[in-house]
Amino acid sequence: MSSLRAALVGGPMYDPMYALLEGRDVEVVVHADHPTLNRRVAEILSRGERLDLISTHAKYAPSQARWLRPLDDLVDPALLDALAPRAVGLCRFGGALLCVPRNVDVRVLWVNEERCATPPDTWSDVLESRAAFAFPGRESGLFGTFFELVVGEGGRLFDDDGRPTMTTPEAERAVATLYALAANAPRALVDWHYDQVDAALLEGRVAMAAAWPGGFGAIRRSPHYATLAPHPYPAGPFGRFTYSGAHAWAIPRTCADPRRALELLHVLAGADAAHLELANGGVPAHTAIFANAVPVDAKDQRRLALTRDAIDHQMITYPPHASFPDVEDAGWHAIRDAIRGACTPADAVRRIQRDAEEALRAREPA
Repeated sequence: MSSLRAALVGGPMYDPMYALLEGRDVEVVVHADHPTLNRRVAEILSRGERLDLISTHAKYAPSQARWLRPLDDLVDPALLDALAPRAVGLCRFGGALLCVPRNVDVRVLWVNEERCATPPDTWSDVLESRAAFAFPGRESGLFGTFFELVVGEGGRLFDDDGRPTMTTPEAERAVATLYALAANAPRALVDWHYDQVDAALLEGRVAMAAAWPGGFGAIRRSPHYATLAPHPYPAGPFGRFTYSGAHAWAIPRTCADPRRALELLHVLAGADAAHLELANGGVPAHTAIFANAVPVDAKDQRRLALTRDAIDHQMITYPPHASFPDVEDAGWHAIRDAIRGACTPADAVRRIQRDAEEALRAREPA
């Protein structure tokens, strides 16, 4: 009997859960940040090669649908009943459950109050403070921050039929805001991914940054923890929004041992895994386990309250698109060019619109 072959998302927010793999017959074929993971999984599965279990995300699973086994008739209904219905709903596409959620991700603002004495309430406050706000300068983190700003301006990225609507004044203002934010931040920001943003915050090199729940473990261990404080995410003119979703587990069609893969999925999506997620600061998809979270201190109590409020009132998610990774990839490149001053915000949003339309056409049946 051969080892199960798994592809896992890597990073401080995710790795603690993998303690559950110790002593199990699992070969980790890929262990990488999510953009790299997506590329490697696509390469492997498009060649018809075997993977038995993969980390995915609700926003990316539709692009992987042709490679994934529907799970409705496989997963224990008791497990699904224990999970947040909205998280489970995000994992459905085309009427099928493509993956099982492990967490719910929303962001709150963390401010180093030695560097920014008056925490901002709005994006205008952030800009007026001229304090360094760190955000990812590339890939999904950059496109996600753009998404938050567009919605906060009262705009949207897609219409009700899923067609891109990028060339709007709201989108231009969002890109202009990112340009202005980057001007107050370290020059290296344009190359930062999530982990580099977290490091800049924890090392005291920036005044503030957004953080996912799973980042709290590292924040608490930071030598600057005493001066770091959680606050509501900045609001735009039309409200306070955080782009959100659910990391999840899926079984590819190339799986050679569905029974064992399903057993492992139940372990990694089960209660023990949820407790590990919670201990690291994350929001497990298990509603009862998160509801019973015990804060480690008063600061954590406020963080949990802000996180619950964000889940209840601030979550925004992308509409399910089989071509979403292509849209996201085109989008962040254009936005980063604008941040670097290589094009105007208007040029950037026109490019995103053009590339998004091309990506969607490429997925249409011939």
